[in-house]
Amino acid sequence: MKRGRLPLTAMRSFEAAGRLLSFSRAAEELFVSQAAISRQIRELEAFVGKPLFERLHRRVVLTETGRLLLEPLTASFDDLDRRLSQIIADPAQSELRVSVEPSFAAVWIAPHLHRFREQHPDVDVSVEADVRLVEFRTHEAELAIRFAAAARSWLRVEARHLFDCRTTPVLAPGLLASGPPLSSPADLRHYTLLHEYDRKYWAGWFQAAGLPDFASQKGPVYPDAAQAIQAAKLGHGVALCDLVLDSEDLRLGTVVRPFEIEVSDGAYWLVAPDFRRLSRPAKAFADWIVQELASATE
Repeated sequence: MKRGRLPLTAMRSFEAAGRLLSFSRAAEELFVSQAAISRQIRELEAFVGKPLFERLHRRVVLTETGRLLLEPLTASFDDLDRRLSQIIADPAQSELRVSVEPSFAAVWIAPHLHRFREQHPDVDVSVEADVRLVEFRTHEAELAIRFAAAARSWLRVEARHLFDCRTTPVLAPGLLASGPPLSSPADLRHYTLLHEYDRKYWAGWFQAAGLPDFASQKGPVYPDAAQAIQAAKLGHGVALCDLVLDSEDLRLGTVVRPFEIEVSDGAYWLVAPDFRRLSRPAKAFADWIVQELASATE
């Protein structure tokens, strides 16, 4: 089909109505009347020869044809919006928004981001700490860093493997020196265990240590790993650390590992809607973080 025949105005109206599942909300977004939205969608339905919506009582739902058309349209309009924003923005300084899980942001991004800045002083990175996977719509983050317990499990995005997580207990050296001896994993019963998310987090490590029935249902619970590690550094107990994320603390000796036993615990992924269509700042950041983490895991 020749591009000159594409009903662009009608497709813009349909995309807004399909995304919002509302003709009235689409009209508000596009600053037109609801009647104009309805007319444009009827014209598009006549053009494709199939209905795009089922008109129900006080609501609309997409037909199968509508769903097939909506996804590429939304992606195309979002990409156009991003490109135009980049063109309009000051070319001397670019801003990149990256959505990162809070623990990763605190433990790894914060200590390492200055290295990216040294290599790319023209890019200002805005780190958005959020546990939710963004939808990568206009004015949202262009990249995300996410944890997955197993293989990647996100729809309509691409993911690149960053590193596998391996966890092991750590504690402050002062606590290890002053507390009961840690000759074997069973000696952890004399210490406060620091948990993240819930008190089931230690179960995998105790299983690997040959103590599947070890009671780990006591001790404070923190909302993320970064806070549990911080508590461990303050001498409040023993936490499970990730050997990559917490490598700097281990190298500096702010925490020590009493045992060599470690267990696999999922992986971190770099996520984007389409790596081939990243902006220049996003591509630079993606290349940098892959290389930086590759060096950390060698």
